[in-house]
Amino acid sequence: MVQLSALFLVSAQLASCHVTSGRTKYGFIGYGIDMYKPPCAFSCRSIISGAMLNCSVMDGGEDSMAGMAGMDMGPEFTTSPECYATDDSFLRTLAYCMSTHCSGVSEWKLEQYWVMNVAGIEPGQPDPKESYATTLSRVANAPTEMFMGDELNRTMLISETDYRINSKTLITFENIEATHSRYGLVILLLGLLIPISFSLLRFIPFPKVLRARFNAFPLPYHAGNAPTRGQAFFIAYIIVLNIVLNAVGLESAYPDSVWYSSTTVEIATYISNRAGVLSFANLSLLILYAGRNNILLYITDWPHSTFLLPHQWVARLCVLQACLHSAMYVRLYQISGALSTEKKLEYWIWGIVATLALSLLIPLSILAFRSRRYEIFLIIHIALAVLAVVGCYEHIFTRFTHQWGYETWIYIAIAIWGFERGIRLLRIARNGLQTVTLTVIDEDYLRVDIPNVTASGHVYLYFPTLTWRFWENHPFSVADTRIRRRGNPSAISSPVIAKGKKSAETVKVNSDVSIRRNRERSLDSKISGIESSTPPETGITLIVRTRSGTTAQLRNHSSIRVLVEGAYCSHPDFSSYANMVCIAGGVGITAVLPIIKAFPGNVKLYWGVRNRAIVDEMEAELKGIDVDVVVGRRIDLKDVLEGSPGRFAVVASGPPGLADDVRAIVAGMAKTKDVKLYEEFFAW
Repeated sequence: MVQLSALFLVSAQLASCHVTSGRTKYGFIGYGIDMYKPPCAFSCRSIISGAMLNCSVMDGGEDSMAGMAGMDMGPEFTTSPECYATDDSFLRTLAYCMSTHCSGVSEWKLEQYWVMNVAGIEPGQPDPKESYATTLSRVANAPTEMFMGDELNRTMLISETDYRINSKTLITFENIEATHSRYGLVILLLGLLIPISFSLLRFIPFPKVLRARFNAFPLPYHAGNAPTRGQAFFIAYIIVLNIVLNAVGLESAYPDSVWYSSTTVEIATYISNRAGVLSFANLSLLILYAGRNNILLYITDWPHSTFLLPHQWVARLCVLQACLHSAMYVRLYQISGALSTEKKLEYWIWGIVATLALSLLIPLSILAFRSRRYEIFLIIHIALAVLAVVGCYEHIFTRFTHQWGYETWIYIAIAIWGFERGIRLLRIARNGLQTVTLTVIDEDYLRVDIPNVTASGHVYLYFPTLTWRFWENHPFSVADTRIRRRGNPSAISSPVIAKGKKSAETVKVNSDVSIRRNRERSLDSKISGIESSTPPETGITLIVRTRSGTTAQLRNHSSIRVLVEGAYCSHPDFSSYANMVCIAGGVGITAVLPIIKAFPGNVKLYWGVRNRAIVDEMEAELKGIDVDVVVGRRIDLKDVLEGSPGRFAVVASGPPGLADDVRAIVAGMAKTKDVKLYEEFFAW
């Protein structure tokens, strides 16, 4: 019973040794950081580190040998690093134990351990008064008296049972921790490599039926942003990978365990720790996927919107793992009876802060909220994300300092975020602060002319003089790469109906209105007449659909100062196709125009709008394009797409519902036709 009591005393000491501070180390456990190597030396020390030495001091300040008589339980005492470094009984017992159990370890590794760990693992601790070899040489005769777990006042022998249990505990724990690191790196690296691998599939000539299966997987009732089949497979892969890696690679040292009272408690602890590490790995991934300067955008040639859906799912996994980590530790500390003490510690409080911040991000990021209250969503999202990252770092630092490398996951996340923000600042600096001209088109749309800026694709505008929320930015597609001075709006009175057709015709645009066009007054002649007297200027033109919030305030100004971040453009290569069908909804026309103008083949554009004012405004930009405009009703997408002959590319830009419908129709067509789909839309 004495030896068993000693074992539990050592257990308490060991249980705290891996949660305290220590020397700063770099890397991950198993990858640059060793916890208990060589395990033979750590096991020997762990058994005797809780013993009372001649130089130990009673907690009341008395000498360690005073007040011992009459005590039923062991006294409370403190052993300083200086005591460990100078006490002959401790040093010689440790040296003899190491000599008998570390026969396969090189001498220099044992000497290194001796210097770094005999006095403790804190930085700045004293070196032992003698080297390992010198101390061992002073053990003249092999000890015969067994250490029983209380006093250590002479050289003693450590029992093989104690050594076996401690050794297995340490080895198992470090192996599991290294597996946590390995699986976290797997999550992170595969999160980088899988999109790259998927992007290479575009070079493989899949059969039409297989291509159709990857084109679409629309959600019913337009519930959110529907994923493509490729996105759905990628998301499913991420989910399955996280579930599997959180559940495999676990082993138990029990009953040969000093730290855990049962196999269930031990495995639960490992699962909780695994969930915490995987949550950290996913934190880096979700920040990477969210960035519009994500390096994967350039490697994969995928648009930013493609990564936003995986970003949302990785975020959900990160939150679930953080909650699992927290909930399991609450239960484990309840079982041990230490919850009331533990929950008052600083690391515990920061863990709660991080978990709550991550958890709140999910309900406050739902599509309905972020699309209708984007400015509020953005500030809340950024604030909670920063709080979560800070909370995670402080949770680690206040518990372990920098000794086990858990903070490296946070450094990676911060580095990804910092790189992305740095590129944003460079893009803003490239264009500087610009004065823009605002022109009201109708109750829905504004024209924004920005001189002295060259850009294509889309840009982000900041409005530092319009709102105190200077960090807010909004994406807009570049409608024209030149600023055209408009003449009298009445000079262009009819919407474009069938561009390129010169004969008189009647085209139905809604249930009540028909527009008749005249051969002698073609649109081309009107536009050319206007352009001849008003040459375009250098700059870009944006068409903005005003909603609530910042964009609505623009209507109250004719000119304003803005910061321009851009340009961003990642249009796919359509050179292998001779024909293209473009479908735009509302302001989505600004996204497809650059693609149309860069395409060398035949293009047919179908544009659906709510009213004709935006059509009048865009007539100059539509010069030379074969376009059909539908006013006040939906485009018959099925008729338009299925009626297109031969091999062609499809470009769609507009509301999410339009994108889903086009994707579903193209998926069905791809079974029998060679059709390539590209969607250009801003995903919330």
